[in-house]
Order: sequence, then C-alpha cells, then structure tokens
Amino acid sequence: MEVIGTLIDLFVHLDEYLSVVITRYGTWTYLILVFVIFMETGFVVTPFLPGDSLLFAAGTFAALRALDIRLLFFLLFAAAVLGDTANYWIGHAIGPRVFTMDSRWFKRAYLERTHRFYERHGGKTIFLARFIPIIRTFAPFVAGVGEMTYGRFIAYNIAGGFVWTAGFLFLGYFFGNIPFVRDHFSLVVVAIILISLVPVAYELVASRRRKREARPAAGATSPGETTGK
Repeated sequence: MEVIGTLIDLFVHLDEYLSVVITRYGTWTYLILVFVIFMETGFVVTPFLPGDSLLFAAGTFAALRALDIRLLFFLLFAAAVLGDTANYWIGHAIGPRVFTMDSRWFKRAYLERTHRFYERHGGKTIFLARFIPIIRTFAPFVAGVGEMTYGRFIAYNIAGGFVWTAGFLFLGYFFGNIPFVRDHFSLVVVAIILISLVPVAYELVASRRRKREARPAAGATSPGETTGK
C-alpha cells in the first residue's frame, strides 16, 4: 500500500517533483526524462511509470525556458521509439521459447493466432496503444511474441511515437502555463490519466456486453426440443 501511495503522490504532484529534479540536476534532467520514457515503453515490468503526464509536465517547464523544447522533443521521441523497439525484440526473443511448451496456456497455436492478428491489425494496435497507459507498455512486447513483421512494426512505432510525444509535449508547452491549468495542475494530470483510460473502459464494457449477448437466454429451448405438460 505504501508503494501505491507513493506512486499516486508522484502522479498527482508530478510538476513539483519535476521542478525539484530540474533544480537539483540541471541538464542531467534530459537524461532522467529519457530514462523514464524508455523504461515506461521498453519493459513490461514498468507500466506504472508516468508517460502522458510526464510529457505534459516537461512541455510546461519548457514553456518556462527551464528546458529546451526542441532538444526535449528529439530526445523523448527517440526514447519512445527505442523503448518500443527494445520491448518488441524482448518479446521476439522470449516468445518463441515460451510458446514451445505444449501446455494448456502456452501452445504454438496461440503464437500463430497472435501472429495473424498482428499481421492484420497490428499497425493500428501499435499506433493507438501509444495513447493508452499499460497497454502502451504491453503492445510492442506482444507484437514481438506474435512475430509481427519488424518493418511493419517500426513504421507504426515511429508514427505513434511521433504523434504521442509531440501531442502531449506541445500540449504542455502551449497550455500548461495558462493560469487555471497552472493552479490546478494536479487535477489536469488526473484528467489526462482518466481520459487516456476511456478506451480501456469502453472495451471492457463492450466485451462484457458481447459475452452477455452470446449467452443463450435462460430457459430457452434448443431447436427440435419440445416441452410437455
């Protein structure tokens, strides 16, 4: 619970923490930000790190001239692309070994099915996943496990990384210092997180609805079945 509380405090007061980092470490802040973005996108064990909100906060400080927006964009865009790339290759290296086990949960058929899914929908999945926390971290790994063609993956990886980095970074740069946003920065960060989770919530609701609709009505009789009195 203490760890969860610390993470919540980090997200809610991200602007304060980033201010301390900039004051204490100066130009090393760029390397710290690169490290966080790379880890958040590059390893399935670190989906809890800030992504969207960190880009927004960094853009806000860039507007205050505490950071250089051009250098910031170039470095964080590169970190986002390299993080997804590393995640893809980790999945690519581990996946085939995991799925060689012919058990109930790990079957070669599952790997082939994932491969077909990503060949058909993978590009859109990799691009859109950039804007959804947690899924953003897992999507490139699963693409690697499913052996998605690397040329197809990297194209959507670069496109998604560019739009994601530029979108949140420049939102912070142009709007982060509006008095209302600056005075209610914690609420804005929470709003960013909640909005980014909308697609996940929608998919969960839609999935449950499809399952309910697929179930036969209670008490319904099958074709050919008769009832007697």
